Amino acid sequence: MTPVNEMEIELKEPLVPVEEYLAAGIHIGTQQKSEDMKKFIYRVRGDGLYILDIRETDARIKTVAKFLNQYEAPDVLIVTSRQYGQYPAKKFADTIGAMSATGRFIPGLLTNPVLDGYIEPKVIVVTDPIGDAQVINEAVQCGIPVVALCDTNNMTKFVDLVIPTNNKGRKALSMIYFLLTREMLHLRGISTALTLEDFESEI
Repeated sequence: MTPVNEMEIELKEPLVPVEEYLAAGIHIGTQQKSEDMKKFIYRVRGDGLYILDIRETDARIKTVAKFLNQYEAPDVLIVTSRQYGQYPAKKFADTIGAMSATGRFIPGLLTNPVLDGYIEPKVIVVTDPIGDAQVINEAVQCGIPVVALCDTNNMTKFVDLVIPTNNKGRKALSMIYFLLTREMLHLRGISTALTLEDFESEI
């Protein structure tokens, strides 16, 4: 099945053309779906993979960019334990002036004031609620809102804002973080020469 036939929909003023979303594979979910993510699923493929609705993804990136821009950049924390998320997440954080914690998240970073490196962010962005469960638990304890990139199998109980996307693929994660960066800078009135390639880590 060709990507073009996978989702025959049109987007109104999309951040990128539909073809670019499909090429990055942001719509390719898993073979599991959670009740929480059902509303973001477009259909199920013949091989059992659930396909996310990129209209929802596109709209949520715009919503999240507006939401994050309400905060001072240094108060935003971007977290990812996923290998493919680390490079684009850090690039996103560095470009918008946010904090980042990539790799293994140190328990107590948000809840233990005596811990070396203790931080007090006002909002958190995570790449995967499963891999980043520790930081979500701490954010909930501290009353910090959580934005999460969620795949078809994720639970969103402690997530305040969901971006439905393939949160496992290298290209998909690069695309999401690139578009978030570009949209946030655009809302701030800043033009950027950054491209998707700038967010792609080496394989």
